[in-house]
Amino acid sequence: MARPSEQLALHFAAAPGLAAAARRWQSWLADERRLADNTVDAYCRDLASFLAFLTDHLGAEPDLAELANLRVADFRAWLARRLMDGVSQRSNARALAAIRGFFGRLDHLGVCHNPALGMLRAPRMRPSAPRPLSPDQALSSVAAIGGFANTPWAAKRDTALVMLLYGAGLRIGEALGLDLGDLPAGEPGGDATLTITGKGGRQRMTPLLAVVRAAIDEYVADCPYHLEARGPLFVGARGGRLNPGVVQRQLRKLRGALGLPETATPHALRHSFATHLLAGGAGMRDIQELLGHASLSTTQRYTEVDAESLLKSYADAHPRAKGPGKGV
Repeated sequence: MARPSEQLALHFAAAPGLAAAARRWQSWLADERRLADNTVDAYCRDLASFLAFLTDHLGAEPDLAELANLRVADFRAWLARRLMDGVSQRSNARALAAIRGFFGRLDHLGVCHNPALGMLRAPRMRPSAPRPLSPDQALSSVAAIGGFANTPWAAKRDTALVMLLYGAGLRIGEALGLDLGDLPAGEPGGDATLTITGKGGRQRMTPLLAVVRAAIDEYVADCPYHLEARGPLFVGARGGRLNPGVVQRQLRKLRGALGLPETATPHALRHSFATHLLAGGAGMRDIQELLGHASLSTTQRYTEVDAESLLKSYADAHPRAKGPGKGV
């Protein structure tokens, strides 16, 4: 049975010599490098798209000599066209890797050498952020996480920890780094604030809701170990500071039980905190302060509101959203 890449039989928009070299490269990827079928197909589609662009860009199907004479500006024009067509930077980076590989193979065979490609920087890619949970998913996680613990006190610990991650938007390291003495003094029962030391030693104030404080107090009361003011707030089975791996393992169990996506990690609860605040009307600058971000652009990547929420907010708030004759 033929490989999918062989069945694809791509047409390369190029002069005969270049088209033949492209097909030999396709065979080399599949037969000698033994790349996965999907990878070979993706690389070949990227090359076919690039050669089709050159046909339009140069005014005729390119040949090997024209490939050797391409300038950095030509490669940049190709990447810019892809961006204009809505192609993501990640797809652009993959396509550029495919073109580099093709040119590298031609250079190795001694049929085409182009130094310009080596001077082209790969597209910058923003690190992807975990997708937030929906409000229902977040609340279900809080309600269910305790069911995977081995002891009643550990169940209360896990519940309090997940409530803190979602209710205050903490990083997992920030939550597990808390000492008992970091809890606000005074009688619990109302909303209070926590002082958190985040990345770069930056300190910020973050809310400690009464319901979260109550869950923490229940855990502390049932904890079999004596917790000291300068000792860890969240402890593991042997009384030492709780390891992040334990939390991640419990979240994996939770994902399987609730059918949550693989992106439902401890850090996703922090994203959910930010996204749900934004959907509820909180300002981006306020959320930036709560998350402890030095840059507003980082906060913008952490927040995600679904289209339905945006449209509802628009319909409720925008003076022109209610039809002609209503509003200014």
